[in-house]
Amino acid sequence: MNDLELYREQITLCDEKIIEDLTERNSIFERMLEYKEEHGMLILQPMQREKRLKRLEEKLEGNPYKEEILDVFQCIAWNGKRVQGKKLFPQNLILIGFMGTGKTTLARYLGERFAMDVVEMDVEIETQTGMSIEEIFSEYGEERFRQLETELLKQLQTREHVVISCGGGIVLREENIEELKKQGKVVLLTASPEEILNRVREDKRRPLLEGKKNKEWISQMLEEREDKYKKAADVIVNTDKKEILQICEEMIRKLEEI
Repeated sequence: MNDLELYREQITLCDEKIIEDLTERNSIFERMLEYKEEHGMLILQPMQREKRLKRLEEKLEGNPYKEEILDVFQCIAWNGKRVQGKKLFPQNLILIGFMGTGKTTLARYLGERFAMDVVEMDVEIETQTGMSIEEIFSEYGEERFRQLETELLKQLQTREHVVISCGGGIVLREENIEELKKQGKVVLLTASPEEILNRVREDKRRPLLEGKKNKEWISQMLEEREDKYKKAADVIVNTDKKEILQICEEMIRKLEEI
């Protein structure tokens, strides 16, 4: 064996060791989750991630391959999140609830924290039609928009490891409720009329709110939709005065219970 062949063999051995180590690393993440669940500990501990990154940078100080190794570890960290996400959420997550209850915020947080794909249904409909939600309502009416929601839900049937943030009126069609139940666990986010009004007061992109930004109208709409929301939901999480970390932890705990 000449030197070149020897080097190639050494690289192969390194690759095999990396495979073994990454397999063990991901397995440890799963065991950590199980331990936290068993002992009632918080699942989300962002400070620990910061500590690991700091230790890694200290370890690489002066390393000639620091930049390249950090790049690899970013990919490893992303896939570690994905392993945790699949362990916690073996099914897709579907977020429903009235406008202003925090669906978009929670969806984005879950996407980043657990490396999940995120589908914002309103945004996806705008992308596919080339029209804004306001334009669809204005030109074709609410019924056409609801039909587009149904069609999009059916398109999403084959997606996996995804969090879907639905429009507030997704439950108005019985067909949609049945479709939601097929695609994963449905999480209903709620908030008080006062909190919702505070969150959407300056939002100009909600056609149903045009001329109706008051607590009385929001209360009426919540009451009219309450039964449909609850019929679709697997778990319910109130978001009033809560940080995103707290909302996410509560959702995880309630999903574990079912």
